[in-house]
Amino acid sequence: MITALALLIAQSAAPAPAPIPPLDTARETIAAQDGALFWAAFEGCDGEKVRRYVTDDFRMIHDLGGLVVEGGDAFAGQIAQSCNDREEGGPQEGYLNRRLLVPGTRQVTPLGDWGVLERGWHTFHERRMRPAGTYDANDPGGPTWVQVGGARYIHVWRWMSEEGRFRLAESISVDHGAAPAYPPQPSTSGG
Repeated sequence: MITALALLIAQSAAPAPAPIPPLDTARETIAAQDGALFWAAFEGCDGEKVRRYVTDDFRMIHDLGGLVVEGGDAFAGQIAQSCNDREEGGPQEGYLNRRLLVPGTRQVTPLGDWGVLERGWHTFHERRMRPAGTYDANDPGGPTWVQVGGARYIHVWRWMSEEGRFRLAESISVDHGAAPAYPPQPSTSGG
């Protein structure tokens, strides 16, 4: 009897699962989480923070590499290793990169009470040194961000009702390509 009473008290003390938020709220939440996740993975270089945004069974599928990561811990480990490689003496010492969302391309669609689907386009940039005189004779040169490519992404965000938040369950990255020439080159086809 005492065990049953203790179990009943423990169950009533546990927070009730949170319902998935309305779509407008979910869109705002996904935009914030997407930005924070990519900041942590690229510029923030924080594998532990990345881990908090993904599910245990997270998968990343890539058009150039296939299934490139399976599991939240594995993904966080890859980010941590990449960050370590950027440290002084590492094979990628000083390397900096970032991901930027192409404005106006994000779409968020509900997946019932399970989660949401996020789609959009993003670009990738690397920090490089611009030679003096690149823009004019007075240009001293210096560090600059260079767009090195872009891709389309599809993210499946799972609603974790017991946590009251979304976590990224799957990331599909496709249509990778080189950065377009800038300024745009004139067409040779006459069009």
